[in-house]
Amino acid sequence: MKLSPSIQGLIDGLRHLPGVGPKSAQRMTLHLLERDREGAQEIAEAIETALAKVRNCERCRNFTELAICEICSDPKRDASTLCVVEAPADVMAIEQSGSFRGHYYVLMGHLSPIDGIGPDQLKIRELLARLDDEGITEIILCTNPNTEGDVTAMYLARLLKPLGLRVTRIAS
Repeated sequence: MKLSPSIQGLIDGLRHLPGVGPKSAQRMTLHLLERDREGAQEIAEAIETALAKVRNCERCRNFTELAICEICSDPKRDASTLCVVEAPADVMAIEQSGSFRGHYYVLMGHLSPIDGIGPDQLKIRELLARLDDEGITEIILCTNPNTEGDVTAMYLARLLKPLGLRVTRIAS
């Protein structure tokens, strides 16, 4: 069955979300158009606003609407400890636990030569510059417990240990 371009476009757009296949995207599209046009408008406006306002923090690369995010600008946090994570979702998870009071550096991915992601794409030079500027003494590597996360952590550990920093890997 051939759908109108607008309906097909919404289905295709929703398929970009993780875990949403063609049937789920079609079901969501029909729900929004049939039963919740106000909700659809809210979603559209929220996406448009986020795309216009959200950017990366200049220090940690987490998502924020500010030049320096609230975590980086909080004077009560331990500036000597830096937790290196793969994604903003990792920062959210750690912050929700309430167990870490240091700062973060978000890689926005992991090393993956097959996908063309190397140290330059992860802005590792910026991470090293931050270590010099901020008096960081401990790095906690909190990459995902999979092959790519382990390789990324090993690469960073080899790079950081000669600098005289305490480098640890979060338990998995």
